[in-house]
Amino acid sequence: GTGKTYASAFAMRELGFKKVLFLVHRGQLARQTKKSYERVFTKATTMGLLGGGHYEYNADYVFATIQSLNRDEHLAKYREDSFDCIVLDEAHHTSADSYQKVMNYFKPKLWLGMTATPDKNDDVKRRNIYEIFDHNIAYEIRLKQAMEENMLCPFHYFGISDISMVDDKENKIKKVFDKGFNQLTGDERVNHIVEQVQYYGYSGDRVKGLIFCSQISESVELSHKFNQMINAETGIKYRTISLNGDASEEERQEAFERLAIDETNERVLNGEIKPLDYIFSVEILNEGVDIVEVNQVIMLRPTQSPIVFIQQLGRGLRKAEKKEYVVILDFIGNYTNNFMIPIALSGDRSYNQDTIRKYVISGNNTIPGASTVHFDEVAKEKIFKSIDKIKGIRTIIKDSYISLKNRLGRIPYLLDFYENGEIDPMVIIREFKTYQNFLVSVEKELYADMILEDEIVILEYLSKTVLVGTRPYELEILRKMLDNNMLDFNCLKSDFVTEYGFEISKESFDNAVKVLQGNFVGKKEEYNRYCHIDIVSSNQNGMLTRLNGFTRRLQNAEFRKQIGDIIEVGKRRYKDKYMHGQRGETPFVLYEKYSRRDVSYLMNCGRDLSAIMYGMKKIGDDTFIFVTYHKEESTDEKAYVDGKPDYADAFEDNMIFKWDSQMGRGIDSTYVADVIGAKRKHLMVKKSNAETNFYYVGQFDIIDVKAAKKRDNNGKERDITKFTMKMHNAVRDDLLRYLQSNIKEMEEKAR
Repeated sequence: GTGKTYASAFAMRELGFKKVLFLVHRGQLARQTKKSYERVFTKATTMGLLGGGHYEYNADYVFATIQSLNRDEHLAKYREDSFDCIVLDEAHHTSADSYQKVMNYFKPKLWLGMTATPDKNDDVKRRNIYEIFDHNIAYEIRLKQAMEENMLCPFHYFGISDISMVDDKENKIKKVFDKGFNQLTGDERVNHIVEQVQYYGYSGDRVKGLIFCSQISESVELSHKFNQMINAETGIKYRTISLNGDASEEERQEAFERLAIDETNERVLNGEIKPLDYIFSVEILNEGVDIVEVNQVIMLRPTQSPIVFIQQLGRGLRKAEKKEYVVILDFIGNYTNNFMIPIALSGDRSYNQDTIRKYVISGNNTIPGASTVHFDEVAKEKIFKSIDKIKGIRTIIKDSYISLKNRLGRIPYLLDFYENGEIDPMVIIREFKTYQNFLVSVEKELYADMILEDEIVILEYLSKTVLVGTRPYELEILRKMLDNNMLDFNCLKSDFVTEYGFEISKESFDNAVKVLQGNFVGKKEEYNRYCHIDIVSSNQNGMLTRLNGFTRRLQNAEFRKQIGDIIEVGKRRYKDKYMHGQRGETPFVLYEKYSRRDVSYLMNCGRDLSAIMYGMKKIGDDTFIFVTYHKEESTDEKAYVDGKPDYADAFEDNMIFKWDSQMGRGIDSTYVADVIGAKRKHLMVKKSNAETNFYYVGQFDIIDVKAAKKRDNNGKERDITKFTMKMHNAVRDDLLRYLQSNIKEMEEKAR
């Protein structure tokens, strides 16, 4: 884009290069880039074009297309050292044979590659782009930072529920498209699209829009139907065309000019050129198109890739006169890849389901500056549904691994994923149990048999237990035991004050030791697997000793490296997510998500109680209430032999929560006494059983308790107790809306 071109032009001027080659893959870009450079340099520096009938070989700065320059008759015009610097635009194409031929021929002082999508590579057999440039990244900027620095035009994104109910159950877009073509191009959908584009509008004197479709035939038909529709603003029919891969360079240039031109231009007034309102296309507008005047971008296709999503959104982000912002309209249908929309908008590549949900819930907090993000409620629920059932996660993990390996030039570990904002290490562990298992799956020849089975068991247990980083006790003990045979509790206590600002209690220390001895399990078979991990032993005086078996295993450099990797990731997660949010006597952070296993762990239960931790669990002075808000998808009822009771658990508002006890728990029961008598009472809520973890929404007080009766699913009347609770902190509005929303009810209303 223009920003990349200006940046390179100023860099060339400051570096004092006399001879520069700027290599692009389209003639239009060569001409645009030449004009941009001419604005920076004086006329003393000559500028020339090579390609499209231009053969200006001897200019100081030559702007060439790869299609021309890779031909022998053109290359022969130059010596290998003819240029001080060669700038490669859209550098993700440089692994192609045509680029490699040119790069192997020339030997400049500097190669400068520029691309917005360095990880994009359509041919897996081609070389890694980072490797081509020796893994040197001169500068990198992503969408969020570019928006913060006001480099791009602000945008207002609207995620709108698509009227087409075509369901991509198999994630095979072509099959779905073929089935639902009549729906995708039907009058009802066209009317819906036109209604929305007119409602949400644009910035400027008239609309200048790009519309991205799934298939060429769809773009052709929708353009035809748009041309029959009246533009409510102008009172005349829409003026659109379908532009796709078979269009010549001249046809493309003419279309771009027609879209960008003002109605008051003399060429329009004398009938020489007819303006366009929209260009419909599939992919050819994704990159290398710089129509700064675009003020509306419409997406009528499912999001298959965050990279492509940002490329298409970016077509409207160029700044232009009379353009204060660009409107992005994304029509969201029932597609399995909808979860990629918040990933693309946020730039977060962790693929952690809870993190993705958080971005959808928070909306405008995703993008800095004047830009905004809005989802209508039905579209939002379609995305949540997609997040609940992310498919192909192993392929996503492996793609992320390859990208990170390419970028770093070495095999990455969990800490590399965390530091580079790639796949969340917890997602990798959930799928593969240990990072060693994952490495064997992608680097079999290098990592097979590198770690023994008893070492795998230790890695598996620690990955399952301490990697999450909800507390630092085990992590600090492990870190110190890597290099020391013995550890004194008092020494650890002092170090904790320095590192974390608080003392570790003897109870927490003793519990952490038991965890490291393999005791934090919930089932007998788990205990039998982990009870022999042999890491540490302790005496009554608080002295820890590293066991000989663990000492021997640490001599395996790869095992030691992966233990250290677990420790560092766990510590980073604790400091980033939990350390500063904890308040008072509770180890829980408001609005973070926790599993029942996490509750057992943080409450020093000594073992995993999640198997018996259903609607309510009292642990010492604390009682925890676990609520699944929409119970039609819950399987919690399997704990009740008398059938699923109809609980009335719900928030009345941000402060008041109504909760029903389990069936058979009357007001005089010990169950109710445990709830009422607890010193601290905590509420954990998840939306549906599709979510594994619960939001910690804080502590509450009981303001009313009533005895009641309710029939179970077998028609038998049973005692229950109804509670009215008041939260200590008002539940955040966006989270409350998320918990209360119900896609089935919304779709019923829409119909």
